[in-house]
Amino acid sequence: MVRVAFVCVENAGRSQMAAAFARRRRPPGVDVFSGGTRPAAQIHPEVVAVMREVGIDLQAETPRAITPAEIMSSDVVVTMGCAVGDVCPAKFRGDTIDWALPDPAGRPIEEVRRIRDDIERRVSLLLEEVARGR
Repeated sequence: MVRVAFVCVENAGRSQMAAAFARRRRPPGVDVFSGGTRPAAQIHPEVVAVMREVGIDLQAETPRAITPAEIMSSDVVVTMGCAVGDVCPAKFRGDTIDWALPDPAGRPIEEVRRIRDDIERRVSLLLEEVARGR
């Protein structure tokens, strides 16, 4: 089993979208989860809206905390871009992949769609690498 973790600070936007796309497309033998270092109370409403447009319902999902142990036990850790001052999960290990993506919180819906589409493309490429034995 290959464990893939998608991590950001709040676990309310980018990491939730990435995990949802990965769960939809994951090959056999891949476990996917997401979490945040300081989880928000809920997923950003604009993220729920744009994911619903592509047939993924995140309404019932809840941001959750991720532990250093979970990160260390993962085979692939993808962070979503840490701003200065964030408690960045990339500091937990040195081989983290960072996707420097803008935070969708409070952005216009068109921008959130672009972020969503970029995440979907990156997840597809990542899963191809994982399937080839990255």
